[in-house]
Amino acid sequence: MNSKMKQLLSALAITGLVVSAPATSVQAAEKAASPIEVGKKLAYSRSKGNCLACHMAGDGQMPGTIGPPLVAMKIRYPDKQKLYNKIWGTKDHMVPHSMMPAFGGNGILSDDEISKIVDYIYTL
Repeated sequence: MNSKMKQLLSALAITGLVVSAPATSVQAAEKAASPIEVGKKLAYSRSKGNCLACHMAGDGQMPGTIGPPLVAMKIRYPDKQKLYNKIWGTKDHMVPHSMMPAFGGNGILSDDEISKIVDYIYTL
């Protein structure tokens, strides 16, 4: 193999390491984050929970007003499982004519993601 080809392959290998390093550190940071922190990120994410589209929640920016504010959640839902069921969308916990989707039932969020969002919301 000529020296120019070796230089090119070395450069590509080094570039690949540099490009993949940030993703690895992001993944490590997510693994180190508590379920509450991950839940908050999921709840505020426009592509996941998107709670702020309808609810005022914590320190979220530009909340919606369609749904009730997410405050005093431990008092409103003393049984944490009922809050999970409401977000998941079990038939016995859905409010008739509500615009809130069944996040678990419709496959919008995984069971683990809903659990983490519940962990966060339960702190409000």
